[in-house]
Amino acid sequence: MRQIVLDTETTGLEPSQGHRIIEIGCVELVDRKLTGRHYHQYIQPQREVDEGAMEVHGITNEFLLDKPLFSQIVDEFMTFVKGAELVIHNAPFDIGFLDHELRLDGGRYGSMADHCSVVDSLVMARQKHPGAKNNLDALCKRYMVDNSQRDLHGALLDAEILADVYLMMTGGQTDLMLGQDQSESTESQGADVTAIRRLDANRPALAVIQPSAEEMELHSRKLEEIQKASGDCLWLK
Repeated sequence: MRQIVLDTETTGLEPSQGHRIIEIGCVELVDRKLTGRHYHQYIQPQREVDEGAMEVHGITNEFLLDKPLFSQIVDEFMTFVKGAELVIHNAPFDIGFLDHELRLDGGRYGSMADHCSVVDSLVMARQKHPGAKNNLDALCKRYMVDNSQRDLHGALLDAEILADVYLMMTGGQTDLMLGQDQSESTESQGADVTAIRRLDANRPALAVIQPSAEEMELHSRKLEEIQKASGDCLWLK
């Protein structure tokens, strides 16, 4: 299966108010593995970026002055995503903007739904973690995905981070099969994968190293410190 994890940055929040896309970032997954292929493009929106939006992504009007128009990059973009399943966090936002850009281009491509299917990772996260925060930063913390470089939003960086989060959320690190050959993997999207590795019953017994009297004394002191600090040291019960 070919999937494209996609994110956009925009001049504001509503295409109905004339706001436009200024950045598109995509990374490719094939059979749930990052291929290294990506698409990234800044776009001249033919209008100014709202101050509030600029505070989120840091993309200035001056930076965008020499960037191509959407009509100049649409063919390359649509070729990259055509036939793929798009993975987008809060998909209605990005799809709404992309469909708006396609209409402004004359409608020759129709809508994104004519070329791709869409998975909304935000909907998935809300179903999996009801009542919890499910923005990208919260999901990174929950799934221990490194987002330390995410001081500002950026379409390509956010797509790369979302790809890691999506893979963890829909099956975890399914490549780590405890020595099982990759060709034997039974990984599938959205499924938990469990591999059992049988140990040799005749293996040598593990060595048991007894602590010295000094080590036992240090251990007791540490437990007493924990007891004083917490008032409830389980190891003393």
